[in-house]
Amino acid sequence: MESIIVYGSCYGSAEKYAAELSVRTGIRAESFKTAVIPAECDAVVFIGSLYAGGAKGLKETVSKLKNVRWQKLIVCTVGLSDPDDSTNASNIRKGVLALLPAEWHEKAEIFHLRGGIDYSCLHFLHSLMMKLLYKNALKIPEEKRTAEVKAMIETYGAKVDFIDFSRLAAVCAALNG
Repeated sequence: MESIIVYGSCYGSAEKYAAELSVRTGIRAESFKTAVIPAECDAVVFIGSLYAGGAKGLKETVSKLKNVRWQKLIVCTVGLSDPDDSTNASNIRKGVLALLPAEWHEKAEIFHLRGGIDYSCLHFLHSLMMKLLYKNALKIPEEKRTAEVKAMIETYGAKVDFIDFSRLAAVCAALNG
């Protein structure tokens, strides 16, 4: 049997992680839009960028996987939030599990990776959404701002890159374990 890496990326961070994981493992990486998933797989790794609580392409990938016999399912989210913050990780995990069939919850391994943002490249709607989030963040009293809110305020309008390929070591270990 073979394995596959399926990714959903809008601005490139998830695609970069997928390409790097492909190099490290020798597993082919394809966009969720064009991926043909074999009927039987040793492992399916999904890497998707977080947008408004969902991971880009996860819903479509789950739909394709319903007719696939897989041994391992690894879901990696890519977002701006610090994945080491337990509140962020818990919220992201809940969002991922909401998109997976209940019988997959115990089998799926979920990882969180950090991406980046370049405000000058955002599509209009994403730019508008980030502007609204920024304006709302400014209204939060300073003593009540979380680390995530503070980071968003500090980096708003800039180009930031938090990609850390060393975090793929845990994904590789899960593939091999």
